This record gives sequence, structure tokens and C-alpha cells, in this order.
Amino acid sequence: MSEATDKGRILVVGDVMTDIIVMPEGPLVRGSDRRAAIRSRPGGSGANQAVWLGSMGTRVSFVARVGAADKPHLEAYFKGLHVDPILIADALLPSGVLVAIVDPDGERSFLTDRGANLALSPSDMPVRLLDHTRLVLVSGYSYFAETPREAVRWLAGEARVRGIALAVDAASVGFLKEVGPGNFLDWTSGAELLFCNADEAQALADTADLDAQMRVLGGRYARVVIKRGALGAALGNSAGVALDLPAPPVKVVDTTGAGDAFAAGFLSAELKDLTPADCLKAGIAAGSAAVETLGGRPG
Repeated sequence: MSEATDKGRILVVGDVMTDIIVMPEGPLVRGSDRRAAIRSRPGGSGANQAVWLGSMGTRVSFVARVGAADKPHLEAYFKGLHVDPILIADALLPSGVLVAIVDPDGERSFLTDRGANLALSPSDMPVRLLDHTRLVLVSGYSYFAETPREAVRWLAGEARVRGIALAVDAASVGFLKEVGPGNFLDWTSGAELLFCNADEAQALADTADLDAQMRVLGGRYARVVIKRGALGAALGNSAGVALDLPAPPVKVVDTTGAGDAFAAGFLSAELKDLTPADCLKAGIAAGSAAVETLGGRPG
């Protein structure tokens, strides 16, 4: 393999989760039953991003911490999906689990037990891979607890020394508000690229105006991509919105993982040196395809 080809690698750091997807037939009945379709799917924002990237033909390595009993089959699973897994076995904590309750319109609410993901540490970071990496992509979930935050901030510093770009996905408006938007901005400022959805952008920028969000967040990051759901997505920087493109109409089945697919589509296109407009279109196309299937991974 040539050095030029290997330098196309993306290193993803994030969570491995099992998603329990619950689709009730109607509103939940406190203290009683409600019929529902319940399915188990592999999940975790970072894991989803890695699998989407692999499905797009992008060279990708994925770093996460998992329950020791799960490591062998998870390694085989990721390898089968064109992802180079760097999984650290945790002897004490189980792998993470998430319950997603999906509304009839496809929107979802989460109950999260991050398990072994919370123990990710600086010693788990594969610094050796940075010499063969073009971009590091970190899921925002890694910033929401002290130990994994220390790990990814250390890795980001090592990447910066080597001139490797860092992209951050804000990941969860609920956790952003819990840790404090100002803290998140301080922890991640200086990244080359921020991905966030409309709610996350509003929480981080403290404004609902799209152009103002771009200008505020562009003061912290070189570029900002705001995912706007059915409205499409926008790209900009400290000067404001540079591109704002629509999304195609689609039948929404489940929005889980749509943002992860978007990030993968955008970055895969960028590694091919496509134009910013084509990168944004690729992200929108991937996110739109994701909402048409159940679960957060390619169908």
C-alpha cells in the first residue's frame, strides 16, 4: 500500500453501543402495557460513523472500549464491514446499551448506559496510527465524561502537533446542556470542522438564527456544518453561511444514525477532494438514505 493511499485514513474515536429500538403503537401508558415493535441493533455514534465510512470505501480505523466478553465478536463484526477495529477490552464494565424510543414521525428519545465507553483513557489512544491518518473524527459523546474527555483531548493535541485535522460531532443536545455549552466549546475549540444539528447549534451559539450560529461557531472552528433535518444542511465559518442546500423528500422510518451517516458522507467526499458543495450534497444524500431504514447503520 502506498503512503499516499494510507494517508487517506480517517481515525474515528467514539462509543460502541447496542441499540434497543422501541416503536410503540401509541403513547406510553404509565403503569401499564403498550404494544410495540422492539428490535436490537448495533449502535454508538462513533461506531456508526466508522461503519458508514467503511461502506463508502473510505479507509477507517475505529477506537473504542468494550466489555471484555464482547471484544472477539465485535472485532470480527467491524472487520467484516471494512473497518479496522482498535477495541480495548474492559474487564469490569460491560459494553454500552442505549434504548431508543421512536415516535410515529420517526423522531426518537434515548436512554443511555455508556458502560465501558466511560473508561476510555489516554493509554487506549493509538498514537502510532496518526502517522498514517489524514483526519481524526471524534464523537461528542467522548467529551461528556471526564475520563474519555481526557483521552480525546490528549489525542487531539497529538494530532495537532502532526498537522492532522480534527473533526468533532456535537452528538447530543441533552448532554451538551448537561456539561455546559461553554465548556464543550472550550474543550473542542480549534478543531478544523464541527458537525452539529440545528438544536445543538442553537445550544452552542445561543441563538436560533442560522447565519448568526455560523458566525459564532466559526469563531471557534475553521468550518461548521449544521445539519437541518428535512431542510438539508448548511456550511459556513466566521463570515456566516457559505452554502445552504436542501434535502430531498423522503419517507422517514427512523432518524437514528442519520447525523452519523451525514458526517461519513461529507468526509468521504472531502477525502476525494470534491468541492464543498459536493461534500455537502454527499452528506445530505447519506443522511437522507439513513432515515429510510431502521437503525443507525447501512442497510
